[in-house]
Amino acid sequence: MPAGALRALGKLNVPIYRLTRGRLMGKVGQAPVLLLTSTGRRSAKPRTAPVLYLADGERVVGIGSNAGNERAPAWSHNLKANPDAEVQIRGERRQVRARVAEGVERTELWRKMNEQYAGFEDYDERTSRDIAVFVLDPR
Repeated sequence: MPAGALRALGKLNVPIYRLTRGRLMGKVGQAPVLLLTSTGRRSAKPRTAPVLYLADGERVVGIGSNAGNERAPAWSHNLKANPDAEVQIRGERRQVRARVAEGVERTELWRKMNEQYAGFEDYDERTSRDIAVFVLDPR
């Protein structure tokens, strides 16, 4: 999906998700969606994006795939610049701190995410960049 279309869909997704507490726009196939609010690395303003996620105990995991586009999603750059963020899962909001998974942890989380949503492997094949796997720990 072209990056512009992805952004437009995301802008539509956020208010619908919030209004319905995730009952609408809260899944892609069987994969659940959360709303991630990060701080813009240039603007310092809150930015909210829908992100597929994996619940992993108290933490959640998201992948900065941007549907396989060559540019990583803006939210991933924002998290790297300022890891403190907020997630909304259905009607619940939580404060989190993001970090990029590496090594064995990344491999295992990538596998789990792909069991839930097989599209990530396709996205990985479409891009030459390393796709970041973010662990969002509660704070």
